[in-house]
Amino acid sequence: MGTILVDPDLCTRCGTCTVVCPSSIIDAADEDALPGVPEGKAGMCIACGHCEAFCPAGALLLNVGPEEKVSIPTGAGTLSPGDLGVYLQKRRSVRRYTGEPVPRETILAVLDIVRYAPSGGNGQPVEWIVVHDPQGVRTVAALTVDWMKILAESRHPMSGYVPGLIRAWEAGNDVICRGAPHLLVAHIPEGSPVASADAIIALAHFDVAAPAFGIGTCWAGFVSMAAAAYEPLQRELGILAGRKFAYAMLFGNPQHTVHGIPRRNPVRVTWR
Repeated sequence: MGTILVDPDLCTRCGTCTVVCPSSIIDAADEDALPGVPEGKAGMCIACGHCEAFCPAGALLLNVGPEEKVSIPTGAGTLSPGDLGVYLQKRRSVRRYTGEPVPRETILAVLDIVRYAPSGGNGQPVEWIVVHDPQGVRTVAALTVDWMKILAESRHPMSGYVPGLIRAWEAGNDVICRGAPHLLVAHIPEGSPVASADAIIALAHFDVAAPAFGIGTCWAGFVSMAAAAYEPLQRELGILAGRKFAYAMLFGNPQHTVHGIPRRNPVRVTWR
């Protein structure tokens, strides 16, 4: 079986697949041959699916899980600029959550969308840890505070900032995880030069998709700083050998509903 499967009855030999292939490995069709990938170039395919996705006739199928192909219903996935703008503008960092957990099936549904986030060379290096137990999130917050106590006695740039956070925590105010019931952790292969960016892109997809499921999110900056440096927290998260922590996000059912869009600074653009 070849790298791509082409239906001869549907293929118009338009050449789109050849043009859009980022690896430039698809030979163009002619009067006597359909488009195809020479055997010697098959190993260069990154399985991105551009050839299949951009084929206007629906004649081409990337030979990677072909039985899983799903067609896009007519008109599905189309958003007006206005609707998209309001959806993104009303997105808020949520720091107040209800006590009701997000079902695992819902989390998996969001992550199923997130797996389509772009990654360098379509490497798809990002994997996930979901701390679903609220007590587990509380433990992560406590370990983050332990890391902050070490900073307070050091020359770290945050040494003067963390004492207030520590006092708030000890007074019963969760300023670390904000009482979020769940924590999403992205982890990536060690040594990859691009996977850190891939993780942020994937988390941004989660951040954007989650509100459509009624989920509120907040980037977990304190946890992420601690997890990048503090071994007890790394052990608690259970990241396997050969992998490393990338970043984390708090999420849960939001306690409050968004009813307006706040102001932001004007766009600053330099044209060249």
